[in-house]
Order: sequence, then C-alpha cells, then structure tokens
Amino acid sequence: MAEAKKMMDSKEWKKQMKKVTNDKSFKSNMEKVKETMEDPNEAAKLTAKMEHMMEAGAKELHSDAKSTMTDAMQAMADPSIMAEAARMMKDPQFQQQLSQMAKDPSFKKYVNAMQDMMQDPSTKRQMEAMADSFKSAL
Repeated sequence: MAEAKKMMDSKEWKKQMKKVTNDKSFKSNMEKVKETMEDPNEAAKLTAKMEHMMEAGAKELHSDAKSTMTDAMQAMADPSIMAEAARMMKDPQFQQQLSQMAKDPSFKKYVNAMQDMMQDPSTKRQMEAMADSFKSAL
C-alpha cells in the first residue's frame, strides 16, 4: 500500500492521470458508464456480475489458502525445513517482516480464508502437531 500511495503522490502519475481524464474517449466511456448505471436493468446486471466475480474470487482465495496450507504442512514434516523455519523465527529482522506482513489487509483475508480449514478436526490436529514440533525446535 505504501508503494501505491508513493506512486499516486508522484507528479508523473498525476500528470498521466490528468492526461487520461482529459482524453475524449475516456470522457465518452465514462458518460456511457453513467448512462448504464442510471438504467435500473443494466445496473442490476452489472451488480449481479460483480457479485458473481466476488464470490468466484472468494472461492479461489479459499482454494489457494487450502493448497498453500497443505503444502506448508507437508514441508514442515521435513526436520531440516522445520529447523530452518525455527532459525528464521529467531531472526529479529524476519520477525519484523512477519509483523509488517500481518498488518497487510490481503494477508488478513488469506488468514480468514484458512479459518474454515481449522474447522476440520484432522487439519486441526495436524496444525497442532506442527505447532508443537515447531515450538520444540525453537
């Protein structure tokens, strides 16, 4: 987010946006969007499409989170990987990076998607065993 804000604050980006918004085709397209949104039927169609896209995105995020968690759990079964993870967790710089990552809204969405996985008793047991193994490696 900081990079996006930095980009949006730059003079070059503002100059480019001014150029785009003053473009005749951009203005024409924006007028068409406005007209479309004023039509209740078209607005309903667009809303339905957006809702479908959001639902599909949420399903994909959940699927990706599950796949990533499965891969991580398999990797952590390897003692050398567990030892490396424990070594990394002791590094203050890595801890700071994790802290920054945890504040990122996209990371929070990813964590929320994994919460459903924790409802599965088998997965929960595996996670607890992995956590115990990790604690002992620290």
